[in-house]
Amino acid sequence: MCLLRINMAAPSSRSGLLWTLLSRCRTPGPGRTGTGPGRCLSSLPPPPLPPPGTWSSELSRLPHRDLYRLSVTDPDRFWGSAAADRLCWVEPYQQVRDCELSSGRISWFLGGKLNVSVNCLDVHVEKHPDRVALIWERDEPGTEVKVTYRELLETTCRLANTLKSHGVHKGDTVAIYMPVSPIAVAAMLACARIGAVHTVVFAGFSSEALAGRIQDAQCKAVLTCNQGVRGGRLMDLKSTVDAAVKSCPSVQHVFVSQRTDSPTAMGALDVPLEEVMSSQPAICPAEPLDSEDILFLLYTSGSTGKPKGIVHTQAGYLLYASMTHQLVFDHRDGDVFGCMADIGWITGHSYVVYGPLSNGATSVLFESTPVYPNPGRYWETVQRLRISQFYGAPTALRLLLKYDDSWVKKFDRSSLRTLGSVGEPINHEAWHWFHSVVGEGRCPLVDTWWQTETGGVCIAPRPAEKGAPILPAMAMRPFFGIQPVLMDDKGEPISGVSVGGALCISQPWPGMARSIYGDHQRFVDAYFKPYPGFYFSGDGAYRSEDGYYQITGRMDDVINVSGHRLGTAEIEDALDEHPAVPETAVIGIQHDIKGEVPFAFVVLKDGLHDDPLVILQQLRDLVAAKIAKYAVPEHFLLPSRLSGGEAAAEDSIREDHETHPQEGCHGDDRRPRRRVHAGRPVRRQRDRGGP
Repeated sequence: MCLLRINMAAPSSRSGLLWTLLSRCRTPGPGRTGTGPGRCLSSLPPPPLPPPGTWSSELSRLPHRDLYRLSVTDPDRFWGSAAADRLCWVEPYQQVRDCELSSGRISWFLGGKLNVSVNCLDVHVEKHPDRVALIWERDEPGTEVKVTYRELLETTCRLANTLKSHGVHKGDTVAIYMPVSPIAVAAMLACARIGAVHTVVFAGFSSEALAGRIQDAQCKAVLTCNQGVRGGRLMDLKSTVDAAVKSCPSVQHVFVSQRTDSPTAMGALDVPLEEVMSSQPAICPAEPLDSEDILFLLYTSGSTGKPKGIVHTQAGYLLYASMTHQLVFDHRDGDVFGCMADIGWITGHSYVVYGPLSNGATSVLFESTPVYPNPGRYWETVQRLRISQFYGAPTALRLLLKYDDSWVKKFDRSSLRTLGSVGEPINHEAWHWFHSVVGEGRCPLVDTWWQTETGGVCIAPRPAEKGAPILPAMAMRPFFGIQPVLMDDKGEPISGVSVGGALCISQPWPGMARSIYGDHQRFVDAYFKPYPGFYFSGDGAYRSEDGYYQITGRMDDVINVSGHRLGTAEIEDALDEHPAVPETAVIGIQHDIKGEVPFAFVVLKDGLHDDPLVILQQLRDLVAAKIAKYAVPEHFLLPSRLSGGEAAAEDSIREDHETHPQEGCHGDDRRPRRRVHAGRPVRRQRDRGGP
């Protein structure tokens, strides 16, 4: 077992700190266990811990079939040995797990203490301090910035000391509203270092959406940038934060980083981040944290209007992110891992930050868009950075395959070894294009299924036996420790092959969420009450005649827009705030590029004389202001009165919504799921008393 002292961070002997480096790079303005489903009986004495070295010397060398069998029949030995050998502990854990899914009680590695930032930084600085940790692929091609593990540790420590000097301590919650950048990664790791809880909010959300998350998490501080840069355009982030914190009395400080040279108006709460970091020490002792202390909150849409703060904790999440990153994507020393996700989503957390850094990888931070300055941007980046694994969203792939293949073939992609898709099911056309054109038919393509709530990949074609087949557009095989179960309408498991049902998982795994922040009962009701003793994913799935899994779609009122998970109720709540709207219903409809888009049925009050097109634009603005631009319905239908009748107006105006990699929930059949009566959806009414 790896044990270490965690105040080991040493100041860099090199000149040129990351914070000064960043300032130089600113852009100028313009299955089941023997005890039953999901149960680890805490009344029984815990099994003995595996001896140190078991994973490295024994288990990791087993054939895939034997190792998977062990992971589901003896999870204590499997996960216990992996945690002992793969993570560095301040105090060793005394018990591998204590879980009971029916009540939502999930605990792993009890009694152990560690620090996530140490596992992502210090352990690698000891071995190879000058290895590149991050490659910041900035908006303009050819202007990438490389950050070593030593530099990232130093910046993290300075930022951690900055937070501590402004009253942020263990257990406090910090909101991060930043674009993809090294300083944003350092902010996440700085929180982890001092035991503060971070909640990263995607920097495209509106001020009202940001405020709602800050309020729910009771954030003590916010970290942001003056502006973001994406696709050749500037986005003003500081003004969004200013509007949000007006209704957030818990916020004591707003730390502002300068991404561009544009001047920023500073208020009473505002702290110039680079300026105060420059006076802080480059050493920050890491806080020893219990395995089940909260690491981060991440807000995700559900079937009700209020986003839910998914809780992930320390050791179990880190172990699962680390193992899935290595084994699903075949990561090896010296690889450059290219995940195109934004850090505001779970994919960015697990496969841009925590998974790659815990494995000592070089991780790409992609700030731009797939088509800026041209449709060859991804593949020019692959050539220039020599990316080994490319992990992207089907939405972006569907967009790019509409362009001529010359945009791909003109660039050298020989460095690629593994391709991956995430966020939603990938359709056959996009799969074959990705595999044949981008990967030249030689790269395994892993179509991954997982969710914000699962912490990491749960079903994917790899790992598997050597030479095992990969079938197009299918997630296929469960990861170690994952036992998928298909349930029928009566709540009974469905056996056999060539069958479909509700996708559940029968036993806990270390990376799974622990709760919904401030509302554990909602957590239990959403994930464990529908099928007691099982985790319910909210997705449906099909088990093929070969026993492989195909995700068939959401089973609740959640739609998937460009990989973003959106609750229809969240959009309906925003539309309902318009004074002319007594009733709304939102469904998802198929879209060639985005997978799904919202379609809004909006009933207007009788007797209105306003121009429906004016109201329609107001509705679009309302959704953009309350959620984000990507949540604005692609189509509106405005029936003239409550009882039906001819449509008064229909809008098909399309915005150029940018494709952002996803929120981590893969699985949506892109079909409307709202109940339909007499040819129209059952509407959500303002008083919420109806269906």
